[in-house]
Amino acid sequence: MTTEVRKQPFYTEKLENGDTAKNFDDDGRAKRTGTLLTASAHIITAVIGSGVLSLAWAIAQLGWVTGTVVLIVFSVITYFTSTLLADSYRSPDPVSGKRNYTYMDVVRSHLGGYKVQLCGIAQYGNLIGVTIGYTITASISMVAVKRSNCFHDKGTRDHEQCSISSYPFMSVFAIIQIILSQIPNFHKLSWLSILAAVMSFAYSSIGLALSIAKVAGGGPHPRTTLTGTTVGVDVTGSEKIWRTFQSIGDIAFAYNYSTVLIEIQDTLRSPPSENKVMKKASLAGVSTTTMFYMLCGCLGYAAFGNKAPGNFLTGFGFYEPFWLIDFANICIAVHLVGAYQVFAQPIFGFVESTCSKRWPESQFIAAEHPIPIPFCGVLHINFFRMVWRTAYVIITSVIAMLLPFFNDFLGLIGAASFYPLTVYFPIEMYIARAKIPKFSFTWVWLKILSWVCLTVSIVAAAGSIEGLITDLKTYKPFKNAED
Repeated sequence: MTTEVRKQPFYTEKLENGDTAKNFDDDGRAKRTGTLLTASAHIITAVIGSGVLSLAWAIAQLGWVTGTVVLIVFSVITYFTSTLLADSYRSPDPVSGKRNYTYMDVVRSHLGGYKVQLCGIAQYGNLIGVTIGYTITASISMVAVKRSNCFHDKGTRDHEQCSISSYPFMSVFAIIQIILSQIPNFHKLSWLSILAAVMSFAYSSIGLALSIAKVAGGGPHPRTTLTGTTVGVDVTGSEKIWRTFQSIGDIAFAYNYSTVLIEIQDTLRSPPSENKVMKKASLAGVSTTTMFYMLCGCLGYAAFGNKAPGNFLTGFGFYEPFWLIDFANICIAVHLVGAYQVFAQPIFGFVESTCSKRWPESQFIAAEHPIPIPFCGVLHINFFRMVWRTAYVIITSVIAMLLPFFNDFLGLIGAASFYPLTVYFPIEMYIARAKIPKFSFTWVWLKILSWVCLTVSIVAAAGSIEGLITDLKTYKPFKNAED
């Protein structure tokens, strides 16, 4: 085995047949091969995630009218700001300007100053939170498979005997992520994102079909209302307020992909121009997911009414057919395996590129060790990448074990990331790039949109924090949980 030191260890590749211009872009990076299909797959993988599972519960808190309106408003805002962000990928011209490889690079080019650091804190803090949340959700789905089989054998009332710990499944998920985390960068993830996107459609469709079957079936229909859960019947007055705020955070989390939009756009080959392809991919991704969200959220609410569980596939709103519930939860786990990587790769890339610039002569950081793999070519092993990524997965898994709360955690992540990354920075960069005069009509309505979204994020975060505090009062770490 030989050691090969690269000048650009994070993003370039040494080809067996020699370096040729056709294999690299004009900036010296590896040739991009992404298309509209792969970008759409990345977006769908990032958007249709565990957030869809909590939408029936969120609609139950808000009701038919407000719940539907909030879903539509979030989708419109997300698509609008994603088009602004896509135009910021190159600077100063969105078609022929210099490429910006990360969200922080985009903010640095268009805004600069302290806002770059604020962007980094918001983006990477959110990405870390998402990977923790996906570890929690994947383990819950794995547990649901065993519990579904247990309920089928022993009856749905035997909850105590069917209580199963999620911690071994978190460990299994972590081991899988340690292996997949050795994939060098985003450019190598297309196959995993396409598989994950297929899985997301599969379990969303199963949940949708089960909801339709429950609504169409005989028996008394659950109670639903225009305003959701009823004070004095389903919840207390304070619970109604906090759950309403938390449900807004859950919906915000369901549209959480702006954090990785630039990294996805950086995989697109050019021509055609990246911003045009990314806008089409965003339209396809957001419209597709909104359709699924409307169907799953509204039909899930129709199926369960104001008693909708926080996660309608793992909260056992459905018990039969148990084999279909098992398959749906397996699809969730497989999807989250890929989604974890979509959100983790920007973290990996940021740390590795920063370290390679700071210590360019370090053999531990820069050296790539080629290992021939029969029938698969050559695998390049980097010791720093292996150690750091393994440590990251282990740390996030331990945090997930300490805070295994599904809805509250998702709501908090969604609330914390929606305003700065989906709304504030795209709007501010557009104002700076287009040189929009202060107090002009466009400037005023963009600022109003920004402040309204800030208010929404604050109340959503407050609801999720209150939910976490309530959960922690009765939580015992490393104990088996029934749900």
